[in-house]
Amino acid sequence: MIQTVGRPARLEGAVALPGDKSISHRALLLNALASGAAHVSNLCHGDDRASMLRCLRGLGTRIVKHSDCGVTAADECFRVHGRGSDGFDEPSTVLDAGNSATTLRLTAGLLAAQPFFSVITGDSALRSRPMARIVAPLTQMGAAVTGRRGNSLAPLAVHGGSLRGIVHEPAESSAQVKSCVLIAGLHAIGATTVSQPSESRDHTERMMKAMGADVDANGAEVTVRRSELKSIDVRVPGDTSGAAFWLVAASCHPNARVTLEGVGINPTRTGLLDILKAMGARIRIENPRENAGEPVADLVAESSDLSAVEVSGGVIPRIIDELPVLALAACFARGRTVIRDAQELRVKESDRISATVDGLSRMGARVEERPDGISIQGGTPLTGAECRSFGDHRIAMTMGIAGLLAGGATVVTDAEAAAVSYPGFWTTLNELSHQRP
Repeated sequence: MIQTVGRPARLEGAVALPGDKSISHRALLLNALASGAAHVSNLCHGDDRASMLRCLRGLGTRIVKHSDCGVTAADECFRVHGRGSDGFDEPSTVLDAGNSATTLRLTAGLLAAQPFFSVITGDSALRSRPMARIVAPLTQMGAAVTGRRGNSLAPLAVHGGSLRGIVHEPAESSAQVKSCVLIAGLHAIGATTVSQPSESRDHTERMMKAMGADVDANGAEVTVRRSELKSIDVRVPGDTSGAAFWLVAASCHPNARVTLEGVGINPTRTGLLDILKAMGARIRIENPRENAGEPVADLVAESSDLSAVEVSGGVIPRIIDELPVLALAACFARGRTVIRDAQELRVKESDRISATVDGLSRMGARVEERPDGISIQGGTPLTGAECRSFGDHRIAMTMGIAGLLAGGATVVTDAEAAAVSYPGFWTTLNELSHQRP
């Protein structure tokens, strides 16, 4: 699919975001692990949701979609019938995580404690992503986990069983790795501690705590002890990463006002919001509230005069998914913005450092690729060009937003990649910019 985007005279409107992908995954998996039944509404849409549902159902979890739910008053709700910690079925076939690294890594933590054999894999892109970072701690806990290239790539074969708690100190902070180990730790004898170099997304430990787990969080260190979870109803907040695209669009467009409704504002996820404010973005937080332990609010973003910043160190894990669109925002800031310590971007759905530099360079931006990040000299107007998505949803959407801000027409190839996490992205873009599809 090819998407053509132009710069509108005005960018305005209200956006109801899809459910947060990270929280959606955890609401499904942890409720499958729990005793009882739970209603989960406002789930993320797209292929990643389907991947988690497929894997959990492959383990015997009954998950029923219905549209007349009297509990959540939502248009779409999923009733998850928990299997408890030891109630899963040995899968009769290979579990398929599709393109979803979150599904594979979190499910691997569940599988490590099950007394049966299983195999989990994904598409060609996922099979090239690093898995040694979860294989090592799960093996140390007592599971037998093997994979390709010295147990570093999927498919992963898992012989689960009795686990023991460990202290895991990963070299890099990763919410997916942390969550994998903590999920396995729910079934381990003794305490399981993950001590990271810096804080990462804390959705897993927040939800575990809300479901009755014995879990303690102290900054970048989290400890969980053997626990039985109790089901909890969850209305998933609007996706923080999805909100990032519209925050950047409104901040950089010369005539814009966009309202984002019901967005998750978990402090471990608002790195981009904090950085945009530091750059001078006019963004207001309105109607703050809480849902199942997660803070939620409405965000209002308007045209802004931005200044360059340096981004590195401990903030990087909090904004890792938003860095491509932050690089775009930097193109409209006075001065030079430098993004460092972001080598994790090279092993996402694409090499997002190279892909971001490729797209922005095509549009005339003054960007320089670095081994661990990007340097952007702001102030050069962008011109529409043909840009590739590289099959990566975040790159497709970043180039789409760039098209709203550039002179002339921007053509995004393989634009359907956006559907992985945000199926309605192009429709919302056309509505806000009052452009016809």
